[in-house]
Amino acid sequence: MESETGKSFIVDDEEISGIAFNSEGLVPAIIQEQSSGKVLMMAWMNAESLRETLSTGRTWFWSRSRQEYWCKGETSGDRQFVQEAFYDCDLDTLLFSVIQEGKGACHTGEFTCFFTPFSSNEN
Repeated sequence: MESETGKSFIVDDEEISGIAFNSEGLVPAIIQEQSSGKVLMMAWMNAESLRETLSTGRTWFWSRSRQEYWCKGETSGDRQFVQEAFYDCDLDTLLFSVIQEGKGACHTGEFTCFFTPFSSNEN
């Protein structure tokens, strides 16, 4: 896929301060592929990574294990370009519609992180 561009959004500190970050200052961010509607991944954002995502049009997250910011695709090349950005009615979950570049969103090499189904009782 040829490189796409993400859309930038108004970074409104009052709006961001209304987001219900948890006790660690984080909020879950769901990343969805724009063209198919598939949920690609869930990662954590803090206020700064949210600001960076909105201003650059690329997805930025906070790594709880590494305790650092990361921009999706900087090392793998599997970049995400934000097309739409939402928060839910309770202000405690974010949703980003993206154009996914490269192999996909999952660090395992799968296109989406949600590739393992629960077993079913149906025959």
